[in-house]
Amino acid sequence: MGNTKHTSTDDSLHADTPISERALHFLKALVERYIKEGQPIGSRTLAKDTGLDLSPATVRNVMADLEELGLIVSPHTSAGRVPTAAGYRLFVDTLLTVHPPSDQDIDSLRTRFGVCVDSKSLIETASNLLSGITHLAGVVMLPRHERHVFRQIELLPLSEKRVLAILVTSEGEVHNRIVTIDRQFTPAQLEQACNYLNQIFSGQDIREVRKRILDDLKRTHAHLDQVMMQALSIAQGVVESADVKDDCYIAGQTNLMEFGELASMDRLKQLFDAFNQKREILHILDRCIAADGVRIFIGEESGYDLLDDCSLVTTTYRVEDQVVGVLGVLGPTRMDYQRVIPIVDVTGRLLAAALRK
Repeated sequence: MGNTKHTSTDDSLHADTPISERALHFLKALVERYIKEGQPIGSRTLAKDTGLDLSPATVRNVMADLEELGLIVSPHTSAGRVPTAAGYRLFVDTLLTVHPPSDQDIDSLRTRFGVCVDSKSLIETASNLLSGITHLAGVVMLPRHERHVFRQIELLPLSEKRVLAILVTSEGEVHNRIVTIDRQFTPAQLEQACNYLNQIFSGQDIREVRKRILDDLKRTHAHLDQVMMQALSIAQGVVESADVKDDCYIAGQTNLMEFGELASMDRLKQLFDAFNQKREILHILDRCIAADGVRIFIGEESGYDLLDDCSLVTTTYRVEDQVVGVLGVLGPTRMDYQRVIPIVDVTGRLLAAALRK
């Protein structure tokens, strides 16, 4: 899945696919009607929506072609059709026309961001705004530049084989951990270990420090004596205790109760549990950090069975030309992509501008 494309349909675009322009026209009409109403679409309704003077038999043939291509499916309880995840993907990538948000929506966003006094309130406001404007769930990852950076470590002897490790981060937070070591070290050796750790790790993100320590402990370094190897082991303990996990704000989860396809009690319980734990949501957002621009996961594209009936529209936001986080909107696969995509995009830009201030 790369960046989403929003282009008009043309012959060259589908030269290597078996789908006809007429079938694409029908698919677009069906998806738009289903997004709006949430009910399976019949042939007669579709013929009226497309504005084409076609016989019922011709319409049924086109619908059959779309179904054979896996773009639409007929639910067991209805003679109408609904889009599949593949149908939505083709619609979003090639058939969707995205319009800029209304002036009213942009003014509302700017005004709300303007009254925030710190980054935490900006993030909360962004998730609430995304939820309020789209009537779906708004998700915003905390900025990565707020993550802790290794500034200094001190090692103090407590007893023969116990050391107090004190880690200070760039935010001034202090993390302490008592570590049991294999042998007794002199104060001079502990000072040497501190100097070594501070020299190689100071100024680095805690996550990078943790990764480097694990990598170094897995390898045997001829140039590292026992004191330095022990220093790495001690640092590993205190760094792990100080490691700040990714987090995000999620607003508007209850909006999803309005959609019949998500509204069973078991389904909602599972979704709300996922929102509370945040692990799966954060994993998906983390995959978007390296992407530039809007990215969309439709149904099973997320990789999580729980979200097979959901779509997630995300974009990154930047501070000083560095990507520091991801925000987005989560809802059913039949969300109004035409409205949601530009709202997510402009919210990312406005949040970045507000954070820079």
